[in-house]
Amino acid sequence: MKKLAVLIVCAAVMASCDSFSGGSKDQLKAENDSLLMELTQRNAELDEMMGTFNDISEGFRQINAAESRVDLQRGAVAEGSLNAKQQIASDIEFIRKQMEENKQQIAKLQSMLKSSKTNSSQLKKAVESLTQELNAKTQRIEELQAELASKNIRIQELDAAVTDLNAVKSELTAENEAKAKTVAEQDKALNTAWFVFGTKKELKDQKILSGSGLFKKGSVLKDGDVNKDYFTQVDIRTTKEIKLYSKDADILTTHPTGSYALEKDDKGQLTLKITNPKEFWSVSKYLVIQVK
Repeated sequence: MKKLAVLIVCAAVMASCDSFSGGSKDQLKAENDSLLMELTQRNAELDEMMGTFNDISEGFRQINAAESRVDLQRGAVAEGSLNAKQQIASDIEFIRKQMEENKQQIAKLQSMLKSSKTNSSQLKKAVESLTQELNAKTQRIEELQAELASKNIRIQELDAAVTDLNAVKSELTAENEAKAKTVAEQDKALNTAWFVFGTKKELKDQKILSGSGLFKKGSVLKDGDVNKDYFTQVDIRTTKEIKLYSKDADILTTHPTGSYALEKDDKGQLTLKITNPKEFWSVSKYLVIQVK
């Protein structure tokens, strides 16, 4: 809707641009054409994604219909009907192939969403729902196989379908676990920071502080040989206080004023209290404090 509003405004401007120079007309027309092209591309992209989504939904509708036919035939199978067995075998094979097709279509839709400029949370939720439905169908087929087996009725095609569906389920589980691991690693990296405190000599010995002198503050983390093993790693979401065990401290790295405070305990020793972690670590994920 925002794009459409922009196009309407552009069209209105072009309609009244007789008082503008020829250069202004050309510029407005170029901008209008560019917006129209982008909108057309996004509409085509959305149409393709919705077409794939509809194909998947139709696939699940056909699977549901086949499941209903299987339910109708189960009583006849228990009575030893050969035709009922053949019908169930046919329906199960159809379900297996359709679920494999749906799996491929879901993967295609996930790929399209990933590369698309259209960031639709609703479409993402819909794809997640389709994936969950595929898992539920896999479990349903397993339950049907167990039920038939309890009546000493074995259908070779059914066993093959369950084997294939188990493989699909395993693949989906592995993919979900891999994605969860990646998200956890990214989340950890985004919320990881490092701090160190020490005397001027200690910081210089570890190449953390360089170029300092009697009347010179020195440079922090500028030496290529900085000993990063000297730092302590922390999670910025949970680390709110750092005891400095000193009565005098100077923060050498850059951190926004107002996001922290240096407070003394009853012995006069300082503790760094981070009152706004997100802001405090926004400039640098490294904290260097010189103490005396």
